[in-house]
Amino acid sequence: MESLGSQKTKKFSCNLHVPCLKILLSKGLGLGIVAGSLLVKLPQVFKILRAKSAEGLSLQSVMLELVALTGTMVYSITNNFPFSSWGEALFLMLQTATICFLVLHYRGQTAKGVTFLVCYALVLLVLLSPLTPLSVVTLLQASNVPAVVGGRLLQAATNYRNGHTGQLSAVTVFLLFGGSLARIFTSVQETGDPLMAGTFVVSSLCNGLIASQLIYYWNVKAPIKKKKQ
Repeated sequence: MESLGSQKTKKFSCNLHVPCLKILLSKGLGLGIVAGSLLVKLPQVFKILRAKSAEGLSLQSVMLELVALTGTMVYSITNNFPFSSWGEALFLMLQTATICFLVLHYRGQTAKGVTFLVCYALVLLVLLSPLTPLSVVTLLQASNVPAVVGGRLLQAATNYRNGHTGQLSAVTVFLLFGGSLARIFTSVQETGDPLMAGTFVVSSLCNGLIASQLIYYWNVKAPIKKKKQ
């Protein structure tokens, strides 16, 4: 028969397994999401460059997504959250800013695109500086939900109006959908912040809407515009 001491040790060990597994799973998922984010929007960037067109992409939607990513990154850095819980926001932010520029560039507004990038960089520096109060940073994070919802609804409306998804990359959309679902768990586990978790719940629902449109319009191609003589 096992001694009482060994039974208690086993029970204590078993009780530790679940929280330990949750932490390991959360860290693994978090780091996986961060690593994946290095490439997640590159298919979208390459698709625009290959087509030399950003048709089907809503500029307002992309900009609102950039606002949401900026809010998440600044809020996380300010609150000293572990990098594995928000790191993808940094890489997605850089890629989204690039897409904003490309949309403007292929609309014949290259100068406006360059101005936008410079102004955005300056705003980002101010937000990350000690000059910005914590209340402003928290408000920015709270604005993520309407920014995400507004951005995705604008893209969904553009898809519906066009009757196709244009140059929207299926790989990027599905990766964003899967990543936002996984982030619900990691944000609860690693930050315990309801504002962060709530943002990813809403983001998952909105990304799911765009993903469903991609499936619905899968075989519909954007009409080729004839060049004017």
